[in-house]
Amino acid sequence: MVVVYSKRKDGQLEEIGRSEVTLNSLNPSWMTKISVQYQFEVLQPLLFQVFDIDLHLHDVSEKMLKLEEQQFLGEATCLLSEVVTKRDRLLTLKLGVSEHNLPNPSTFGDLTVQAEESAGSKAIMEMVFRCSDLEIKDLLTKSDPFLLISRISDSGMPVPICKTEVRKNDLNPRWKPVILNLQQIGSKENPLIIECFNFSSNGKHDLIGKIVKSVAELENMCHRQNNEHFFVPVSNAHECHSKEVLKSQLYVEKYVESNRHTFLDYISAGYQLNFMVGVDFTASNGNPRLPDSLHYIDPSGRLNVYQKAILEIGDVLQYYDPAKRFPSWGFGARPIDGPVSHCFNLNGSTYQPEVDGIQGIMSAYISALRNVSLAGPTLFGQLIGTAMAIASQSLADNQQKYFILLIITDGVVTDFQETIDAIIRASDFPMSIIVIGVGGADFKEMEFLDPNKGEKLESSTGRVASRDMIQFAPMKDVHGSGVSTVQSLLAEIPGQFMTYMRTREIQTVSI
Repeated sequence: MVVVYSKRKDGQLEEIGRSEVTLNSLNPSWMTKISVQYQFEVLQPLLFQVFDIDLHLHDVSEKMLKLEEQQFLGEATCLLSEVVTKRDRLLTLKLGVSEHNLPNPSTFGDLTVQAEESAGSKAIMEMVFRCSDLEIKDLLTKSDPFLLISRISDSGMPVPICKTEVRKNDLNPRWKPVILNLQQIGSKENPLIIECFNFSSNGKHDLIGKIVKSVAELENMCHRQNNEHFFVPVSNAHECHSKEVLKSQLYVEKYVESNRHTFLDYISAGYQLNFMVGVDFTASNGNPRLPDSLHYIDPSGRLNVYQKAILEIGDVLQYYDPAKRFPSWGFGARPIDGPVSHCFNLNGSTYQPEVDGIQGIMSAYISALRNVSLAGPTLFGQLIGTAMAIASQSLADNQQKYFILLIITDGVVTDFQETIDAIIRASDFPMSIIVIGVGGADFKEMEFLDPNKGEKLESSTGRVASRDMIQFAPMKDVHGSGVSTVQSLLAEIPGQFMTYMRTREIQTVSI
């Protein structure tokens, strides 16, 4: 019998399922399917333990078996992403031991794990929302509302999964269709938080009201043509969860379910996610030799904010790139005896920006700190253009690749329009951009980069981005309790990937 555990963030094991008992076999093949909720944005360690069940217990239900009374035959671990990224979703692991004291470690054998997406996870839900009688939040005009839909994580924190466009000056808005899939929501019965905000250009959007409903309940609202009143939480010393019900109402005008290719269909068909990094070397980071610098390399091994961001994003993305050759650049520094460069290879090479693995990025970053002089200003345009050229060449070569550029910066960009123009050109190519702000700067002016904080970007020629493919978040929000901002940023990547595939009408090949 196999027992499957997931490892929680705190290191604790949680049993998620047991196979059936296969009788008298040294080469068993188990049929029981064990369900695991796939989450792209986090590492999901799994532990498999194999037991020999005593003959006299073969009639006992697997769930009732006491494992400490069975003979332990070995265990193996892997990450869920290691299985789903295999073309046939098959991964063979060597069985071994960790805490169990067993002889002859060479005789434990192998364990092959196969993953398959449940049929239900291919379901796509398309909904059209509208509201009536929204509260006026602006002094001189009506509200500019948009909806933000979030799922509730295991830790109880909301994770944004979808956002509508902003409807200008409208108290009875009707938004474009919202498309959700089961991978995003987990289950049609899971509660979703639907919040209506009044858009503000400074990023501090006012909450108009919220409701909490599952997709199943939203479907029911549509079929019955019911509405739901928004509410706002009320601070009350006597009642922790008090709320005020508003006159404003939410309607589900349309609900349609259909089956489509999923993100994992494309991954299993051979598509890769390629990680790219751009690091800010401007002088505002402080002298790298001093402990108060954002670039300080601590002899004790404690990571600085740049290293933390690279690790947290890279640890997740590396499993979707078999070659693990990551283009890595710096910007805003003066290489030895040269002018200020706004895009130089971290590894010091003239022609090749790629390094081997996440550790290769870390080593090249530390090496670059010794070989460049911090300067400025903070410019993104050339960096985005260089990354876009790689994505463009990959597209021209018909490679099955999608690129994710991580930019880590300690300041506000000074080439606003050049950056916007580069982003809008990049939206036509297979790539996403994640920008993380580090240090104590006021990043309010950077929120123009994130469509979740505003409207679609417009180029100097009046063109808008063909899709949402860039996000921004300050690092100070990253390492709090519950869901990190980095996880929230990564959670949007499969959706951005799928939007690109749909707009390009790229189908997966048969597997």
